[in-house]
Amino acid sequence: MNPMIKKLLINLILVLVGVPILLVVFLKFLNPPIWGWKVARTLFPPEGYPTQTRQTWVPLSQINPNMPLAVIASEDQNFPHHIGVDFGALFGVLAESGSPSRGASTITQQTAKNVFLFPSQTYIRKAYELYIALLLEVIWGKERIMEVYLNVIEFGPGIYGVEAASQYYFGISANRLSKVQAAQLAVVLPNPYRIKPTPMSDYVNKRTLWVVSQMNNLGYNSINYQ
Repeated sequence: MNPMIKKLLINLILVLVGVPILLVVFLKFLNPPIWGWKVARTLFPPEGYPTQTRQTWVPLSQINPNMPLAVIASEDQNFPHHIGVDFGALFGVLAESGSPSRGASTITQQTAKNVFLFPSQTYIRKAYELYIALLLEVIWGKERIMEVYLNVIEFGPGIYGVEAASQYYFGISANRLSKVQAAQLAVVLPNPYRIKPTPMSDYVNKRTLWVVSQMNNLGYNSINYQ
């Protein structure tokens, strides 16, 4: 191999591996002012995306424990226990569909995707997502992952984070969310452009009841990450 090309490849690998480490360390202590998913939405707005977005950052201590419990129950029941990647679920989805999908994504992976990456369903992006997810587990820990996730995830067109969603849909702060309200918000996450927490459709009502039952089964010990 040409020495110049070899050097370029080595430098490229160092950048691809090293830059995420620096960003993850930086954002462990600083709340992200902007993130990949929001940038993608702004540059390539989907139908229904508003000109003005909503987002208010709140620390995890000011989010009712019902909300992290609801997203764990709905999205990733192994969240307190896995290392950022649920390999059993991932291999199961790959074997069934042959392609990467949200169905195999943990909360940690969704955080990595939303903050650091852009919408895409390629194996290269998925591999990078897995790498960043592992970094988040090692450097951030579960509580910081949950805090960032709940503050950047989109709950509706241009409605980012649980505080904005709580205010928009229920007229209350995130620290006052009931178990049912938290479950309603968690239900929309797979597709916030088609699913609305209120008024509840038959689907949302049934799914909310299922999430609440899972929350009761898991209990609040599920959000004790120590």
